Amino acid sequence: MSDLRDEQTTPLAAIKYKPVRRIVTGEDSEGRSLIVSDGPTPNVTITKFASAAQVPWATGAAAAPGDDPAPAGHIFGFHSEGGSLLRIADFPPDQEIDITKLAEFLAENHVVGDRPGRHFWFHKTLSLDYAIVLEGEIYAMMDKGETLMRAGDVLIQRATSHSWSNRSSKPCRMAFVLLALPDDDSR
Repeated sequence: MSDLRDEQTTPLAAIKYKPVRRIVTGEDSEGRSLIVSDGPTPNVTITKFASAAQVPWATGAAAAPGDDPAPAGHIFGFHSEGGSLLRIADFPPDQEIDITKLAEFLAENHVVGDRPGRHFWFHKTLSLDYAIVLEGEIYAMMDKGETLMRAGDVLIQRATSHSWSNRSSKPCRMAFVLLALPDDDSR
């Protein structure tokens, strides 16, 4: 897996992105529920190819040890074996993506798929993904066909070759719940 920290080329303070507020619950010594933490998501990645991603929480093999499974600087791949990964991603308009650097990133992470796609974001992972548009709009592209998604729309991505195309002039923010699938899963 590519070390996404190496992808970061600009200090976070200089990047314009909207922090995700992460509120975490727990229990006190008497078993009563309470808010354990409330603040910006500490795990933020800004890539060379112009995308921002925040991971508020993770379970399974990719989770960091200790009380916070998604601390600042912890590296996540596309999913977490035996668990889940919650990622909030900001997709800039297509014309702002560095296509060469994105292609390198996808190849380094072994998610390019069996055949080249018709768009530079085409990739395929062995995961079941719930993809939810939070702000803006984006095209969900398949090998055959595509559909425009707007805020509130949900796509169930079942380990298929797919791409995201932001053809607007504004960023699109999406939430992804990524669940790893075993090699023999029929989806």
